[in-house]
Amino acid sequence: MKIKRFEFNMFPENCYVLWDETNEAAVIDPGCFYEEEKQALKNFILKNNLEVKHLLNTHLHLDHIFGNPFMLKEFGLKAEANQADEFWIDEAPKQSRMFGFKMQEAPVPLGTYLHDGDIITFGHTKLEAIHVPGHSPGSLVFYCAADRCMFSGDVLFQGSIGRADLSGGNFDELIEHICSRLFTLPNDTIVYPGHGAPTTIGIEKAENPFFR
Repeated sequence: MKIKRFEFNMFPENCYVLWDETNEAAVIDPGCFYEEEKQALKNFILKNNLEVKHLLNTHLHLDHIFGNPFMLKEFGLKAEANQADEFWIDEAPKQSRMFGFKMQEAPVPLGTYLHDGDIITFGHTKLEAIHVPGHSPGSLVFYCAADRCMFSGDVLFQGSIGRADLSGGNFDELIEHICSRLFTLPNDTIVYPGHGAPTTIGIEKAENPFFR
């Protein structure tokens, strides 16, 4: 599996494009707010002749869904996410005003609900949806066992974890689920987070201050 990371700038956020030798692809968390960011994502997909089969959201906080309307308009894709986070779609315009800006496009409804254990396929690639609530009630991690990597959204970061003080967050639940659902995976599993640099499960088990 090949991975392309985009870092978008309204809230520095990582969007990932995944594809394999079939050129079938998935896009995770298109946080593209500015027009040049949207065009960069579109141009990469078109230049590489990718056929995007899935638009995946790890969770539905506004910085991870800015580009969902664009992906629907350009590629006909509705986002797939956990239903427990769906209320955040309605909250997004209010949240943007709290941060002092207006969303350029109204959020769009989800297309498909994802549940713990669901398998998302494109080409020869399989991703498992792992439900890890605590940052948000519907937070999902997308895990590729074959490539020993995961896309953790805002659940787990290099040296940190997601905040748990927003609506539906729960610190104890987040810690418990990281330990029981993620830290049981192989130590060499690469963690591609929603913000910041990649890390590994082994490094976070050994060095993350929240688990010492």
